[in-house]
Amino acid sequence: MNSKFASFVMSIVIILIIGALILLGMIFYQEISNTETAAVPENFVGNYTSNENTVDTETIKTPQVVENNPLDDIQSGGSTANVDYSSVTVDKYFYKQLEEPSKTIYKALESNKENMKSGTYRIEFGNSFSDILNTANGQDLLGDYYQSAIEAYTYDNPDVFYLSPNKMYLNIETTTYSSGATYNVFINSGSEKNYFTDEFSSEAQVESAISQIEQVKNTLVSRRTGNTYDDIKMVHDYLINNIEYDTTISKANIYDVYGALVNHVAVCEGYARSFKYILDEMGIPCVLVIGTGTNSRGETERHAWNYVEVQGNWYAVDCTWDDPVVVGGGTVSESSKYKYFLKGSNEFFADHIPSGQFTPGGKEFSYPSLSSSSY
Repeated sequence: MNSKFASFVMSIVIILIIGALILLGMIFYQEISNTETAAVPENFVGNYTSNENTVDTETIKTPQVVENNPLDDIQSGGSTANVDYSSVTVDKYFYKQLEEPSKTIYKALESNKENMKSGTYRIEFGNSFSDILNTANGQDLLGDYYQSAIEAYTYDNPDVFYLSPNKMYLNIETTTYSSGATYNVFINSGSEKNYFTDEFSSEAQVESAISQIEQVKNTLVSRRTGNTYDDIKMVHDYLINNIEYDTTISKANIYDVYGALVNHVAVCEGYARSFKYILDEMGIPCVLVIGTGTNSRGETERHAWNYVEVQGNWYAVDCTWDDPVVVGGGTVSESSKYKYFLKGSNEFFADHIPSGQFTPGGKEFSYPSLSSSSY
């Protein structure tokens, strides 16, 4: 009888132990499975084309929160520690106007410029933005910082012509425990094969394109005289004499330095980015400007040009409008080639209106104040 009673008691104990283990397992699973990933949808920061006939109307979109398998997080290899970019030094015009979180993102892009030539490199931030993400609307706020950083980076760095911001995803992984939440933030290509523009598909292609544009840049830089005015004029003349304006708005790379300097076909943004790209190498301060221009037919269009500094003053240069398309053929008069060269605000603003907002709903950047009179 005692033996049967002991067996009964032992059975009860075993059942209780098994039940307790099952309960603990369920609690642990609930903790771990309470994981979400906020993935930025395509076109998060918009398409940065700014030209006469194509205007991007995309606005920033709130990151979507989707369910994520916790095992996927474990296998992803992402860092959940703070990734420090504070030692990265950047001295560029639009970068200086960013708030600190945007500067961190910009620095991460700058320090990984070589890595991004692969088109798939994952840029880690770990838990660097936990303070932001723990606030109300933290994901939206970080999204705004991300957009501003990408915009500034794109307009400060015409040499990253091969990157497509529309294919660069900001990922926010949130793991929630009873004690709080932890975050892991990174940039990758999402479901895209890479974050290159459509014209590039491999690192080898990118390296080849860079080599080609650098050949043109180095040739022009080798011709510099050290006289700022003469060097600006030399670059201006080279661009308007060697680039054909693409009236079809359909050819490849017409918005970037590769199309302008290698293919010799571009629209206004290609002219302006190339002008900045070369002057940057010469150490002449130059800024890419986006806005509207009113043409000779009285039509107001999206447009891009540059501001450049000479002897402590800033002046406007519009290489595109100094290279007009001549209807019916013929050549451009010498005076027409310099109609928009080193102009002050009194003349230039008669048909050019700058806008510091690169995308609808985006940050309002400022430009240098132009000299009132022309050079």
